Amino acid sequence: MSDQAKGLLITVLGVFFIVPDSLFIRLIELPPIEIAFWRNLLAGLLLLVFILLRRRTMPWDALRAAGGYGVYYMLALGLAGVLFTLAVSMTSVANVVFIIASMPVFAAVFSRVFLGEPISRRMIFTMLCVFVGLAIILRGSGETEGASIQGDMVALFLSAVFASALTAVRKVRGTSVVPLVPLAYIFSAIVLWPFVAPLTLGMDQAGLVILHGGFIAISSVGLALGPRYITSAEVALLILLESVLAPLLVWAWLGEDPGPYALIGGAVVIAALALSNAVVLMRRR
Repeated sequence: MSDQAKGLLITVLGVFFIVPDSLFIRLIELPPIEIAFWRNLLAGLLLLVFILLRRRTMPWDALRAAGGYGVYYMLALGLAGVLFTLAVSMTSVANVVFIIASMPVFAAVFSRVFLGEPISRRMIFTMLCVFVGLAIILRGSGETEGASIQGDMVALFLSAVFASALTAVRKVRGTSVVPLVPLAYIFSAIVLWPFVAPLTLGMDQAGLVILHGGFIAISSVGLALGPRYITSAEVALLILLESVLAPLLVWAWLGEDPGPYALIGGAVVIAALALSNAVVLMRRR
């Protein structure tokens, strides 16, 4: 199997395992903070075991090598996991995943401000289209059942936080930050521990909770290993599948209608990002 095929297969696997994330949050009958606690704790422990077996090195060695930027990445990634759970519990799944898809726009802005990288004309056009799509999504939050402007704002903040984390690790390109992912999840779970009652988890919910953590761990491995073999533009295009499939899965399983505003605004966001990444991919080829 060629590296190209291997990268595509691993990345698609990672995307497919992240698609049910929002569905699990809907199905698990626990407060959002407890869902975030179990999600991050179990995924973090499974990832830690995987890294220790595969690399035979301690994750905190990577943290020491990455320095302050690695610490920020770890904190931001752990916070993002909590914010995602809160956002899904507060607004519609479609709104959350379509808003999160705007992350490349925030990343471009942060790269310009903190790294001094210019914003291309292609990216400016992409940003304008994404802003139009986000405006349409936010416009419909007051009229679509299950959607709320407060949850949309949490999702928007999540998008910015994750983009800032990705911008930070670009300052330490020579150091792999993959070992920091389990540390981020576990540390965030430790912070949440005083606010939850983990020993009260019932057996009726335990199966879903464990399955949820396993899915997140497998997805994290796939999305970490896949980009080693394919370009970032290809990865970005494949990750957009999650924004399309997640609301469709919740719609089919639970009957959660995204509403016309989310569908139209989401289509604008996804189309703009897909076209932008496709242009980059064609230029490189």
